[in-house]
Amino acid sequence: MNEPSANHTEDVAALSFEDALRQLEEIVHRLETGDAPLDESIALYARGDRLRAHCEARLKSAQARIEKIQLDADDRPAGVVALDPD
Repeated sequence: MNEPSANHTEDVAALSFEDALRQLEEIVHRLETGDAPLDESIALYARGDRLRAHCEARLKSAQARIEKIQLDADDRPAGVVALDPD
């Protein structure tokens, strides 16, 4: 497993949801073990926060694209509408 680096320069916005989540999980594990020096822990925390925000934005975007199938009177598919999150 690749250790996330505090000096990692990869742009978070370019990551897929899955890659960002994997990196975030690695950072959380690294911080929970407490084996990183203070400065590296701070940098890891900052990157983790950016990854968390990226994952949240990707999930919100996906939710906005989900559609609900509408059925006609005979219960046959009649089209789709945006899913109302409320």
